[in-house]
Order: sequence, then C-alpha cells, then structure tokens
Amino acid sequence: MTVLVTGSAGRIGRAIYVHLANLGYPVRGVDQTPCSTADLVGDLCNGEVRRQALEGVTALVHTAALHAPHVGLCSDSEFERINVQLTQALVTEGVNQGLRQLVFTSTTALYGHASKPTQGRAAWVDEQVTPQPRNVYHRSNLAAESWLRQFSQETGLPVTVLRISRCFPEAVDTMAVFRLSRGIDARDVACGHELALRHALPGFTLFNLSGATPFNKGETEALYRDAAALIRKKLPRLADEFKRRGWGLPASLDRVYDAGAATTALGWQPQHGVESVLALYDQGLAEVLPPGWQAAR
Repeated sequence: MTVLVTGSAGRIGRAIYVHLANLGYPVRGVDQTPCSTADLVGDLCNGEVRRQALEGVTALVHTAALHAPHVGLCSDSEFERINVQLTQALVTEGVNQGLRQLVFTSTTALYGHASKPTQGRAAWVDEQVTPQPRNVYHRSNLAAESWLRQFSQETGLPVTVLRISRCFPEAVDTMAVFRLSRGIDARDVACGHELALRHALPGFTLFNLSGATPFNKGETEALYRDAAALIRKKLPRLADEFKRRGWGLPASLDRVYDAGAATTALGWQPQHGVESVLALYDQGLAEVLPPGWQAAR
C-alpha cells in the first residue's frame, strides 16, 4: 500500500504523515507549502501535479481543504472549487490510476445548527444526527461527502469519512474542558486515519472522531444546566486541578460529539485527553495557549 496524504504541511496532514511513516507505511505527501512532510510541492488543482502525486498510489488520505478561518476571506466559489471540485477531480483520477481506497478528512462543524442545545439539554451528536450547515465551510464539506457517497456506490471504491472535532491551538482551560466533549488531539486524529486505512471497510462509511467523554446521553440536561457540578462529581481530580491553578469550570457545555461508532468499527481509542492538554501546557509547547487567551482583533 502506497499512501498519498494531501495537505501534508498542515497540522492534521502532517500528523497523519508522521504517524503513517513511523508505522512503516510507504507514504507520500503533497502540499503547496514546502515542508519536510511535503514530498511534492504543488497545487493539486493543476492536472499535472495531480498526476504526479497519484502515480503508484493505492490509498489516499485527503486532508487538503479550505477551513473555517477562510470563511469571509475566500469566496463561496473558491470553497466550491477547492473543497468539492478538487475532491471530485482527485478521486476520479485516482481511481483511473489504480486507487483502491480513500479516507476523507471532514469536520464535525458541519452539523451546524443541529449541534445546538435544545429544551435545556446539551446536544448529543452522533452520526445519526442530520447536519444543518451554517456557512459555506460546512456546506462545501457536506457536498464533498455527498458526492463521495454517490461515487462509492457507483464504483465500489471503499470510502471512509472521518469527521474530526475541534483540533487547533487554544487556551489551555478551554482546550482541557473541550477535550471532554468536543475536542481532539491531532495524534488521535492520525491514529484514526491509520485504522481506517488498515480496516478498509467496504462501501461508504462515516465516523465522528472526538476525544473520549466521561459523560453519557442521560446527562445532557446536567451538562447544559450545571456542567461545573457534573465535572466535580465525575472528575473530582480535574476539578481540584482547575482550582489549584486558579481556573474556573464552565457553567454550561452545549454539546458532546459521540465517537462511539469509530471505537466499535475501527477499534479506535483516543489516548490524549485532559492530562495530555495539561502536560503540553506545562511543557510550554505552542500547541496550548495561556488560560483565557483570545486572539487579538
């Protein structure tokens, strides 16, 4: 199996590339940005670059895309061109060149309005929830997923879509709490992609990837009405650690992304939870920002 990772200079693509390489996979990275994990530097919208990137490739991990920070900076047509049309061109040409498997990196953000709390309860978001996209980022990812579903049905190409939750540097107190409900470490994302490649499930499959949650569906009202009390009850050591550091617990949590299906089907188990967030912060790594940090406007 030779694996092509698109967007291999980005945070997620780079993590996947490194994880696969460490496990001994023959892996090739492509990105517009020169990087140690970009074996080919170029724009995949260029047909010749696509041809070179896909040559000899049997498995594709497609992470290259426009993301939430591009909303308002790039036009709707650019989101369509990159997130939908490029996906279509890449996968179609890949199959023509012998591609036998695709893992597509998507986002839990596309659940949109469906991830909002209702009737005084936090939203419990599994793969059965119908997305209600809010913006072009959500819509374009959902459109790409829909096209891939149809393509898989028509061609038999095994396609696994992984919707990953919040995964970017942010304030340590926020990140730690979100790791319980709606966040994930890039290393766990990479592990999920490798397992998807290894299992090569037939047809079209779709999974949420998010950090392990200590909460259950019966606790959504408590999560929304008094998350701090529930955290103190279920995670007293974490509550004590927050108090020791002078950080406040959240009054409310509005959603939980349920990744149980990936655990069942792929054997995936996230390893980097709250303790990992605190350890990264204490080591002074740029992955985790100071408590209460907000970007300058």
